[in-house]
Amino acid sequence: MRVLVPLGTRPEIIKLTPVVNALRHRGFDVRVLATGQHYDTELSDVFFDGLGLVPDERWPPAGDRNSRLGTMLTRAEDEIAKRTPRPDALLILGDTDTVPVFCLAARRYGVPVIHLEAGLRSLNPTSMEEVNRRVAAACSSLHLAPTEVAAQFLLEEGIDRDRVRVVGNPVIDVLKGLGIERRPIHERQGVVVTAHRPTNVDIPARLDALVTIVCDLAERLGPVTFPLHPRTGARLEETGLRPRLESAGVRVVAPLPYRAMLELIVGSRLVVTDSGGLQEEASWYGVPVVVLRRSTPRWEGVAIGAATLVGLDRVMALEEAERLAEPEMQRLIAALPCPYGDGNTSERVASILEEPEVQGLLHLDEPDLRGYCPVIPAAELVAGL
Repeated sequence: MRVLVPLGTRPEIIKLTPVVNALRHRGFDVRVLATGQHYDTELSDVFFDGLGLVPDERWPPAGDRNSRLGTMLTRAEDEIAKRTPRPDALLILGDTDTVPVFCLAARRYGVPVIHLEAGLRSLNPTSMEEVNRRVAAACSSLHLAPTEVAAQFLLEEGIDRDRVRVVGNPVIDVLKGLGIERRPIHERQGVVVTAHRPTNVDIPARLDALVTIVCDLAERLGPVTFPLHPRTGARLEETGLRPRLESAGVRVVAPLPYRAMLELIVGSRLVVTDSGGLQEEASWYGVPVVVLRRSTPRWEGVAIGAATLVGLDRVMALEEAERLAEPEMQRLIAALPCPYGDGNTSERVASILEEPEVQGLLHLDEPDLRGYCPVIPAAELVAGL
């Protein structure tokens, strides 16, 4: 089977690397395409290098977001239309802009779509990631959900149960493979903070609220380390807010290599973030998470008590951070199982794609509905005319 795997951001690089390796080990013909969505080398090249994944092709950056979307769609259609032979399937992950672009291109040229990390739902209508996930759901022939919760979301949206498989999240494969061990509770200290969501950092008043929370954390639970996403760093400079962080004793650093970031997490009492991926990674290491959002597509952590949603509510953020940093809560959360996977997702995905039944699902054809009307109340409607 020829499988095209486009990826454009840090999470896709991390999570798809073990899947690509597992597929190639089983004899799949995998073509990896770096779309350039994360054009900053600190968010792309450093992860390719660190994980040992070499893309078969790299696209250059394409300007601002609007230009990037248009250019990526044109390139995606060219990639699928002009490649001979065409891929037998497109494998995408998650919710980045790379996902809907390739979904549309694949559908145009009759290539079936396999969606990994399918079914995550934040239930937030303002989230572009949510839109991207729903586009993927509408276009996919096979939905590989990380958890039973994600699978249930898909089923409630009318996805055929036969097309849904629960496989876990491949980020846990990466964490398991790196072999970074959990730290005993008594060896943990301080807080790791990350923030990059446009809704949190692009609006000056909300960025100011974020900075206030981080400064409070430094005073109450420090030391605080704040690796800066390039967007966040730029906004802090534009607004002149960075000196407030530094004067409060916050350690502001450049984006860290993946392993260094994980080492930072395992040595901390608390992660405070608006990142979805860090919620998964912290859970594997038994570190509690305060989520700087009012919704999340990772409900599993909230359900078991390992994560809590606070948005940018200063009082709630501090109360929850102090509660989760207490020794008893640290012990309770450290003892919880990770709800996002067991470290065997990649092999599970490769095995599933080898199943004849699943390969039969990866076949697009117009259904023959002659003599059938799917509108259930049709007879009643006709009778009332």
